[in-house]
Amino acid sequence: MTKNLITKKSKNNLIADMIRVNQAGEFGAQRIYEGQLAILKNDKTIQKMAQQELKHLEVFNKMLVDRGIRPTALSPFWSLGGYILGITTAMIDRKAAMACTVAVEEVIDEHYKSQQKKLKNNNQEKELLQLISKFRNEEIEHKNIALKHNAEDAKGFKVMTHGIKTITKLAIFLSKKI
Repeated sequence: MTKNLITKKSKNNLIADMIRVNQAGEFGAQRIYEGQLAILKNDKTIQKMAQQELKHLEVFNKMLVDRGIRPTALSPFWSLGGYILGITTAMIDRKAAMACTVAVEEVIDEHYKSQQKKLKNNNQEKELLQLISKFRNEEIEHKNIALKHNAEDAKGFKVMTHGIKTITKLAIFLSKKI
């Protein structure tokens, strides 16, 4: 009996952590695109990706409320950091903005893939699994769009994307619990 309660509580904590970090990530992505669009105002490609990210954010915002999950306390940092990252990469040039998308989306692809594996046999979270699968496919699409728009031609592509990936992984790690 006690073991079942502990296991159930662990699963609930795992799900809460997933939703919390996913909401934080979608919020950060939205802020990156807002920063990029502050500079590249009429960029239809970035606008379209930002609209998809906004839909992802709205879904996870609703899940936080519906399930009574607290958001990460780090949201103010992700807001400012995402916006600064967006503005900075867009100020370099459009290719750098696209390189930012490639870096973030590669990390998010792996992040969502890991969550899919954890949810695979969880019959109570089929809806969450479906959403994560759908959103993962859209994140992969964003990465591919950015690659088609010359992301790899950005000056310092490898160094820039490595740095952005490291920051993104750190943000995921911190957002799970804080």
